[in-house]
Amino acid sequence: MRTYRQLFRTPEFTPFFLTSALQVGAQTMSGLALGHQVYAATGSPLLSALAMFGPALAQVIGAATLLSAADRLPPRAALTGLALLLGLGTAAQALRGLPVWAAFAVLLALGPVSSLGGGVRYGLLHEILAREGYLLGRSMLNMSAGLLQICGFAAGGVLVTVLSARGTLLAGAALYAAAAVVARYGLGRRPPRAAGRPSVADTWRNNARLWSAGPRRTVYLALWVPNGLIVGCESLYVPYAPRHAGLLFACGALGMLTGDILIGRCVPRRWRPRLCVPLCLLLAVPYLLFAVRPALPLAVAAVLLATVGYAANLPLQEHLMSLTPDELSGHALGLHSSGMLTLQGVGAALAGAVAERTSPTTAMAAMAAASVVVTVALAPGLRPAVPERRPTHDGDGDDDGECDGDDDDDTTTCRKMPGKLTPAQRELPPSQPSAGA
Repeated sequence: MRTYRQLFRTPEFTPFFLTSALQVGAQTMSGLALGHQVYAATGSPLLSALAMFGPALAQVIGAATLLSAADRLPPRAALTGLALLLGLGTAAQALRGLPVWAAFAVLLALGPVSSLGGGVRYGLLHEILAREGYLLGRSMLNMSAGLLQICGFAAGGVLVTVLSARGTLLAGAALYAAAAVVARYGLGRRPPRAAGRPSVADTWRNNARLWSAGPRRTVYLALWVPNGLIVGCESLYVPYAPRHAGLLFACGALGMLTGDILIGRCVPRRWRPRLCVPLCLLLAVPYLLFAVRPALPLAVAAVLLATVGYAANLPLQEHLMSLTPDELSGHALGLHSSGMLTLQGVGAALAGAVAERTSPTTAMAAMAAASVVVTVALAPGLRPAVPERRPTHDGDGDDDGECDGDDDDDTTTCRKMPGKLTPAQRELPPSQPSAGA
């Protein structure tokens, strides 16, 4: 699968795409509205950042308790029910006179639900497109998310001004309801990917299995930590420039869209693994400029350039899937999504706390510097593997398999003989089905 046209010809991808797009629009508009609402009520950069990214921080609860359900629930029913629940929670935050603490209580309740939704959603995408189409499909989702964030932040800024934050939250709730309708009537009925009842014990067991292998662990950290620290920078847009926060968010979404197009569609496959570290560095380095308190035009340019680096997630996810057995694909992607969003919440909390004691610009530069340090530390484990070429004697191949040259990728592809185990199979012992709790 090589073109976006082929994606939309794939059965179920179009309704899946629309469901995801509606949820991104709802999350974008409602998050911006709640951030404005909390900042107007408290004047606190920390609370404003947590209002926008608090659900991400709460996802750690779902990652520790609910993720085994990602492969054990029927995808259509799960996505429909989760969209309805998110819509109800967003509508509750729009109630007149709702105290700030109550709005945060709703955020805390929605976080675990969102973590389960990520596992179900991306596990279903992997099932619809299979491994060879997953990166292109995820690239398309990321690009649409970029466009929708541009439109969502722009529309959210207008709606906050015209309708108030409360009216914008109700508009977000309506989009969640529309996503539930599309999921229910657009997606086909599919059985769960794994047998057994969901349980906390299974969640912990599978988390441990996924975390046990060093290469996967490095990929997870690269997906989570540099990204989360830079989201901490983004969480300070409102206190940095209250009247222009929507513009900064929209430019960030445009940069992310540009990166996803370049990596997902234009960069040859053989180059993607080599770009992981440079893209992670690009994500952080432009934010160092905020140490000198740049004027708005320069800040906009820095944000636009930096967010191209979010495209590092695409080759890193592709690498993660190559290290993961099929029966754990939903759980692995859910753990990635939950961990990434949790670290984004942690990054927002750290950035807000530093900004409380210093200034938003100082906090943004400090988070960017920390992201650079983490990327450099992880870089040795993210180097592309050099294909192993075994010597042959008198033209005969060795007894481990047959190797063919691959002109496209400049690598040697080895076909394992029957009875050999792949690295992923050697790393992971067979799982024991659980009766659940």
